[in-house]
Amino acid sequence: MYPATFDYSAPASVDDVLRLLTEYGDSAKLLAGGHSLLPLMKLRFAQPPHVVDLRRVTSLRGIRRESGALVIGAMTTYAELAASIDVRDAAPVLSEAASEIGDPQVRNRGTIGGSLAHADPAADLPAVMLALDASLVAASPGGRRTIRADTLFVDMYTTCLATNELLTEIRIPVVPARTGSAYAKHRHPASRFALVGVAASLELERMSDRVQRLRVAVTGLGNKPLRAIALEEALVGKTPDEHTISAAALHIESTMANGSVDEYKAHLARVCAERAVRKAAERAQ
Repeated sequence: MYPATFDYSAPASVDDVLRLLTEYGDSAKLLAGGHSLLPLMKLRFAQPPHVVDLRRVTSLRGIRRESGALVIGAMTTYAELAASIDVRDAAPVLSEAASEIGDPQVRNRGTIGGSLAHADPAADLPAVMLALDASLVAASPGGRRTIRADTLFVDMYTTCLATNELLTEIRIPVVPARTGSAYAKHRHPASRFALVGVAASLELERMSDRVQRLRVAVTGLGNKPLRAIALEEALVGKTPDEHTISAAALHIESTMANGSVDEYKAHLARVCAERAVRKAAERAQ
């Protein structure tokens, strides 16, 4: 099927993008990698009157270290995340998750900013952002603001971004020593989307092997990525051995949206949580 008629712009700067968003308002739709928007347009589930292509805005790409943070441009591709030495060193969970998204064609076109702004409840990177306590910078005609990943995702395919805002970069805090992170998912065999995915970031106490800090986030259990607070609380202050991790993973069911417990998904979530936390603990040591 062919998309409905639309106007097209390919600006070369953030200022030009913001000017177009101001001019066209709700009629404009941003195009990043295109793997989410274009299929919707072909099926005519989405019919934006004006498409603003971000591929020429080179300032939105790149990975750098800055002021105690790993800074990633919103148009950085999954393939670039997976291949980056800086990402693998500072946030292996992000490199791991990016390398498992789709196939090579998807990874070479899809972008981190596009994934986060689209807020697909089965996407991998939103949960990773929660686990890493990331923050996101959004630009608008009125200036810039920083958004915590905890508050970005509102509902299915819905974020707190305004229609005249552009996601420009993602900032991930550089973690202290004795911190490890990991991602584990059970993928759909055809789409490779996560049926369930779990991201974990774990910090050990300096003078012992007890857990000092733990953030665990889950995708696939609700309309948006969710923190597994009960699981985190069950492990903090304890040594993350195999038995303790397995017992804590049982708390993952309390994360499931609206209290609904699908037995199959609950099992997948427990298995993925055990794998992610165990690998994060190994890396922390």
